[in-house]
Amino acid sequence: MVKYFLGQSVLRSSWDQVFAAFWQRYPNPYSKHVLTEDIVHREVTPDQKLLSRRLLTKTNRMPRWAERLFPANVAHSVYILEDSIVDPQNQTMTTFTWNINHARLMVVEERCVYCVNSDNSGWTEIHREAWVSSSLFGVSRAVQEFGLARFKSNVTKTMKGFEYILAKLQGEAPSKTLVETAKEAKEKAKETALAATEKAKDLASKAATKKQQQQQQQFV
Repeated sequence: MVKYFLGQSVLRSSWDQVFAAFWQRYPNPYSKHVLTEDIVHREVTPDQKLLSRRLLTKTNRMPRWAERLFPANVAHSVYILEDSIVDPQNQTMTTFTWNINHARLMVVEERCVYCVNSDNSGWTEIHREAWVSSSLFGVSRAVQEFGLARFKSNVTKTMKGFEYILAKLQGEAPSKTLVETAKEAKEKAKETALAATEKAKDLASKAATKKQQQQQQQFV
């Protein structure tokens, strides 16, 4: 039994811009789970297609119930192979990714096709398919459910990361992350509290001075 995912996303940037951003999307604030990326093969075919293979290392924290099934020394990183075919003439890019370790626990295979949006030639659409499988006897279904949920979460991070890098490449101010927003709000709150404290001190000082002057007038 295999869990299947089918989805479509749209990036409001041209195919050329998305193609350029694809190779520059790491690191970004949404890809902290991506540790390394290396190009292990690249060639241009006689029909002018670009073929690439990359090796990526990502964190792979298991659910607590799964950690009990594996020794403590099992690597918490997963190695991902990514093959891509870029066809600049037809403006399509197809990627295939799959994990090459922890395959007994779970295998996640993904296929993405990047092409020009049919409704707006200045946008790019992504057709995404994924297959999640597990060969663990007795718990394979639970593992697949977990893998599918994590995959969907990572798709959201991927799209946010893409948008961040695209905005950066286009000279726009990238959208702030929740962490950055929270940090700014905290700093602003500190500044407001400090200003309020200083104002309170100033008012107290003025009130004390006024009271002292009133007392001095009573003795005159």
